[in-house]
Amino acid sequence: MMHTLILLGQLAERPTFRMLDVIVIIGYLLGMAGVGLYFARRNNSTEEYFVGNRSFPGWVIGLSMLGTTISSVTFLAFPGDAYATNWSKLVANLTLPLVAILAILVFIPFFRRGNLTSAFEYLEARYGTTVRFYGVLTFIIAQTFRLARILFLVCLPVQVLTGAPLWIIIVCTGIFIAFYTVAGGIEAVIWTDVAQAIVLLFGGLVCVAFVVTHLPGGFEEIFSVAQANNKFSLGSFEFDWGQRTFWTVSLLGIFTWLFTYSGDQNVIQRYASARSTRDARKAAALFSIVAVPTWALFFFVGTCVFVYYQRFPNPAVDQLATDAVFPHFIFTTLPAGLAGLVIAGVLAAAMSSLDSSINAIATVTVVDIVRPYLAPGRSDRFYLLLARIIATLCAGVMIVGAIIVEYIPKESMNDLTWIIESVFNGCLMAVFMIGFFTTRVGNRAAILALVVAVGVNVYLAFNWLGWVPSGWEVSLDNYWVGPLVNVLFAVLAIVFSFFVGRRDQQSPGKLQGLTVWTMGGQSEN
Repeated sequence: MMHTLILLGQLAERPTFRMLDVIVIIGYLLGMAGVGLYFARRNNSTEEYFVGNRSFPGWVIGLSMLGTTISSVTFLAFPGDAYATNWSKLVANLTLPLVAILAILVFIPFFRRGNLTSAFEYLEARYGTTVRFYGVLTFIIAQTFRLARILFLVCLPVQVLTGAPLWIIIVCTGIFIAFYTVAGGIEAVIWTDVAQAIVLLFGGLVCVAFVVTHLPGGFEEIFSVAQANNKFSLGSFEFDWGQRTFWTVSLLGIFTWLFTYSGDQNVIQRYASARSTRDARKAAALFSIVAVPTWALFFFVGTCVFVYYQRFPNPAVDQLATDAVFPHFIFTTLPAGLAGLVIAGVLAAAMSSLDSSINAIATVTVVDIVRPYLAPGRSDRFYLLLARIIATLCAGVMIVGAIIVEYIPKESMNDLTWIIESVFNGCLMAVFMIGFFTTRVGNRAAILALVVAVGVNVYLAFNWLGWVPSGWEVSLDNYWVGPLVNVLFAVLAIVFSFFVGRRDQQSPGKLQGLTVWTMGGQSEN
């Protein structure tokens, strides 16, 4: 395999080390470190460290959700996809506002009742311990892959700037992110996410403005050249289960955002951190309003870069991997200072995702495993110290994983993102959906359905990795693994409930506040 790093090393135009870019980047990093140090002094309890004493206004939470969701995959891989192909990979994200309506009306009240900290506390109340453990382990595994992938991707443009070995950059960047995350807790995470959301938006706008002002035809040239090359296409509108058409990718997007809004601890922790249910709903609404235009902006950045190189051809660009095109444009085209601002945006996009995941993993480990089962009854100070230790260990795993990611075969980083999420997120979305919308499915039916669905999930993962014996392979696009196992779990859980439901039936009192049919009489905060 030809690695992205090798391709970057073969550039005909090696970017020069520009001090103004470095000053801008260092200034940004120092600002983020200062935020972590400031909030480190205020973290005296796990309530403060995990949910910031539940005191954040809606607009802060909304921008924080934007920063968390929009990672370096958005900043680098989306422009790369738009440059190489079209806007078809934006389609899944267009379904976000539809799912957001359901989240605002239904999901948020479930997690705001009872002062929950973890999404998986709900699973304990709804199903029992076994299902809760499944949710926790599935989340930790998926987030670990996410951490490694994002850290790897954000270090590529820094490697281009400095020429240093990629592994050294990964180690240094990972240590820096761990520093302010471990020290500052959720308050540092949320407030840095707000700042980072603003910085990454500014970085994208800078790139668009540069291309527009340097093309003789400006916006008109961008749109005419892009349309002539079918760059704005959202994919085929035929419905074909075997192809990633507009409709199949839309369906995949609905599954993905249902999971994000209902079972992703990064988002649930934001719900819990809001000062009221109304603020949590405002946050979800704000996020859904600004997220889609932000994603479209970065696809448009890739289109602008494509048109720029059509006007000003560069043979070196033809040698690059998809994910390396935008970093090349930043360092060989943008003037000193502006390039530093854009790279600050790349760093912001990655840091806002990485710090959230590190804090979320520490939170669920303490709240869902250590405090109730491994070490119950200890002091809050003990759990706070343990949360910081877990966050530090998580950062170490992230660094090692990012170094390994370089050697994983991949179509592009964006494809790798979707495949890993589809395979390793399991059927967690369906577990929450069945919990919210049914009263029949209880603990035994859920466990039996999980055993079968997880077995199928593992088989399909092995099928993707090529570990299935000859003759046992199945022809299935890996994008469909997640939806398939979620539907399978839902169907099996309902079927099994008819056989074990009589012994397993939960009383209406036990389900009070846990399903849409038993929400009455529960107060919201």
